Parts: sequence; C-alpha cells; structure tokens
Amino acid sequence: MDNSLAIVYLAILLVLLSAAGFTIFRQIFKTRKTENALSRLQKKLNKEKGTTQEYYELASIYLDKKVHAQAISLFQKALKTAELEAEENVAPIYNGLGYAYFAQEQYDLAIRNYKEALKYQPQYITALNNLGHAYERKSLTAQALQTYEQALELEPNNSTAKRRSEKLRRRLVTS
Repeated sequence: MDNSLAIVYLAILLVLLSAAGFTIFRQIFKTRKTENALSRLQKKLNKEKGTTQEYYELASIYLDKKVHAQAISLFQKALKTAELEAEENVAPIYNGLGYAYFAQEQYDLAIRNYKEALKYQPQYITALNNLGHAYERKSLTAQALQTYEQALELEPNNSTAKRRSEKLRRRLVTS
C-alpha cells in the first residue's frame, strides 16, 4: 500500500516537472528566436536601408521589449519607406505607432495614429479596440463607447469590445 502511494506521488511529481520543463524550454526557444531576429535586423539596418517589413518587425520587437522611443523611430522609418515603396498596407504600422505613443501616455498622438490606421483599413478591429482604450484614458467615455460599439458591429464576438463597452455603459448609467 505504501509502495503504491509513493509511486503515485512520484508520477505526479514527474508530470509536474515535465510540464514545467516544457514551459521553460518553450520560453527559451521563443526568447532565442526573438533575440536572433533582433540581432539580425539591427545589423542589417545599421549597414543599409531596410524594407518596410524589416523596420516594422524591428519596431515590434522593441515594443515587446518596452523600448518605446526606439520603436516610434522605427515605425516612422517604416512609414517613410512604405511611402517610397508605394506600400498599401500601412494600417498595422500606424496602429503600432499609436500603441507606442499610448504606452508612453501620449494619448493624443496615439488617437491620431489609430485614426490614421482606420483611414487605411476601416474594419481594423485591433485599431478600433486600441482607439477605444485611448479614448477611455482621455476620459472621453462617449467616444470610447461609440468606438467599441463600432468594433462590435464589425465583429460581434469581440470579447475586448464587449467587456469594455459593458463597463462604460455601467459607468454612464451610474453617473
């Protein structure tokens, strides 16, 4: 009886250790992949002019690392390059730029860039959610609610817009 109980405990311990090991190795590989991309892109862009995609990718890495000032600079370079290359899909660049400004609490600039993203791609759900959040931070509750409702019209199962709009409705009712 004691022997079987010990085997069960050891099996549970082995399962837990395996799960923890898998999670750690997965995170290591993900970090290594990001660091390799960062290194490759930095070297390339320091030596020569890059493409819109390369500037965007490096800026996104900087956003993940919370180096917002450098991300803003790279998003702006991506926009200039996109203009030269006559790139049409610039909405994600404007959205990323807006996110970088939002992270630095420059909400007016964030709002401007989110709106610019929506000019290029009016049904860009992520930009709508981000714009609504920026309006919330600026205490523009009515605009935020309207933006979330617009996102819900385009994507009725949008959990972010549902949750935020319900919260704003409750806030408007109690005010």
